[in-house]
Amino acid sequence: MNADFHSLWQNVDWDRATSSIYEKTTADVEQALAAKRCSLDDFMALISPAATAYLEPMAQKAQRLTRQRFGNTVGFYAPLYLSNLCANDCTYCGFSMSNRIKRKTLSEEEILQECQALNELGYQHILLVTGEHQGKVGMDYFRRNLPLIRQRVSSLMMEVQPLSTSDYAELKSLGLDAVMVYQETYHANTYQKNHLRGKKQDFFWRMATPERLGSAGIDKIGLGVLLGLCAEWRTDSYFLAQHLSYLQKRFWQSRYSISFPRLRPCTGGIQPEAILNDAQLVQLISAFRLFAPDVELSLSTRESPHFRDSVVPLAINSVSAGSKTQPGGYANDAPELEQFSPHDNRSPQQVATALLQKGLQPVWKDWDSYLGRGSQYF
Repeated sequence: MNADFHSLWQNVDWDRATSSIYEKTTADVEQALAAKRCSLDDFMALISPAATAYLEPMAQKAQRLTRQRFGNTVGFYAPLYLSNLCANDCTYCGFSMSNRIKRKTLSEEEILQECQALNELGYQHILLVTGEHQGKVGMDYFRRNLPLIRQRVSSLMMEVQPLSTSDYAELKSLGLDAVMVYQETYHANTYQKNHLRGKKQDFFWRMATPERLGSAGIDKIGLGVLLGLCAEWRTDSYFLAQHLSYLQKRFWQSRYSISFPRLRPCTGGIQPEAILNDAQLVQLISAFRLFAPDVELSLSTRESPHFRDSVVPLAINSVSAGSKTQPGGYANDAPELEQFSPHDNRSPQQVATALLQKGLQPVWKDWDSYLGRGSQYF
């Protein structure tokens, strides 16, 4: 496979893809449900309006596939916000440079306090999150602090500004296991409308980030769109499935994760272009499980307790819980610094108990480097 995803993206007409989704029939949905392995065309049918009447069989098949691939386990992770400094102006984010909020970047001492607080909650899988600020929260900051954090967790993920292949390779050598990089939307005009200033305006640099991650040998690559940012969430999700399919073929050594963030209230935030109701989100999650049975599907605290308790048993195998979306939030909660307002504010133990009652097994730590991934012995 020589073409990059940019080339493939250019060859798929957005409006034509939208029409194709809405033209799918019940016969197309039934064919997709019967398929042993879903194609991209089948995925179109499963996210189409025609599939609304098939939500129950879709969810049942998604659950069977999830149990087959992942057993009854659900991995727990926590986001650790290192900084809310940002050099971008994005319409949907509380960290945007134009928002008048208090700015904070954690010191080494404060990072250690956060790690201790997270360890006491039971967490060993940590997602580092920052605003996008190359100067003050860039590679120098990561070089100093990644080894510090890595000593205290069993796996380390990041959701920060897109970096170069060489930077990702260096971070991998410092203990980085996974990177989440959400495109936000694959619709170029919507993307430009919502990214007003800063390096994040570069749609194609961001879209090529997963390829740089694959080239750097990052173990797990997380993808997603911000549901509601674009008026056509179905078409956005179709392009996301295309991106996933491309990456799995080209960078087959890496594992992949899909997240389903719905646009949530935040300081200075916009109203969603599309409201994805609960049934539609269940449809989308089920469709991705049928399309990609072996891929990790993740659901964050953006969703309500009731929704998470109902949907996680169907197809989700990774969740956050007790999340704080501001720097220093675990050791010293300060909501005025937060990126967005979580909807599920239960403690990690409360979420774990709810999953146990559903017959699921929370997993706080699922591997050590000397047993497999990242080990010099394997």
